[in-house]
Amino acid sequence: MRLIPTLAAFCTTASMAVASPEFWSFEWPNTDFETTTVESWVEIMSGGPPKDGIPAIDDPTFVTVAEKPDLTPREPVITLEIEGEVPRAYPIRYLTWHEIVNDVVGGIPVAVTFCPLCNSGITFDRRIADRTLSFGVSGKLRFSDMIMYDRETESWWQQAIGEAIVGDLTGTELVSLPSWMESWEAFSTRNPDGLVMEQPAFNRDYGANPYVQYDSSNRPFLYSGEMPPHDIPALARVVRVGDQAWPLTRLVEAESLSEVGVTLTWSQGQASALDTADIGAGKEVGNVRVRDAEGNDLPHDVMFAFAFHAFWPEGTWMIGN
Repeated sequence: MRLIPTLAAFCTTASMAVASPEFWSFEWPNTDFETTTVESWVEIMSGGPPKDGIPAIDDPTFVTVAEKPDLTPREPVITLEIEGEVPRAYPIRYLTWHEIVNDVVGGIPVAVTFCPLCNSGITFDRRIADRTLSFGVSGKLRFSDMIMYDRETESWWQQAIGEAIVGDLTGTELVSLPSWMESWEAFSTRNPDGLVMEQPAFNRDYGANPYVQYDSSNRPFLYSGEMPPHDIPALARVVRVGDQAWPLTRLVEAESLSEVGVTLTWSQGQASALDTADIGAGKEVGNVRVRDAEGNDLPHDVMFAFAFHAFWPEGTWMIGN
């Protein structure tokens, strides 16, 4: 767990007071802080744990759906289906505590990522040009979103946008792959022969949510940016496709929306991972799929509204008429 709520204000003030490359360089001697797209260092603060204090998972192991009876029907997983490969599920009960899984699927090196403070779950291709990167958790946040780092150059990467923001690789963008968050029941029913990530060999309270009732909060942790427009609550979920965002409440009401060449569908059955202490018992948020006109799955994210506004301030809000 990053922080308890009662410490949030103190940590915000303390982090802003020491937000500077001079302070961070002791922990990050190999990071080029002269090269950056960050306009103000006060945007970056500590989330609590140090570098690798939240350990990313490398070379995860998998078992078949039938061999994983401990997962509960409504708890969320991130699904990755690559053509020609057996579909894989990465349970949020593990990603909550590790945030990044470095894996290889069908010869494609991938990073499956989840930032609990933004509810942002995105899968990236780890290849850039002629090199393959591996990612760890920096322990830093920007606009409450996880900052990843690559172990090869120790550049810092913004998880929500998949772009390097500090270091040698600044300005480089990772390619997002189609993946989506859905319930374990939805994945296992559709993929009875699928694979699911096995429990990592760490001493963690897997299945528990360290951010109890976070998505019912009025304001996000460690965030001092602008609130979303259109009276949309900061921690309301939106479906982001590129620089466009559909309020989840609108999609829930319609169950299916087809606009600007994109079709979004919603079905019930998935629990919020950021509500009750038991991840699988959270309030209903449902399963979202996003496809193009030909029915192909599209990269997207179901994130909190404040995070969309922070990283796409000129983005389009698809709020309907």
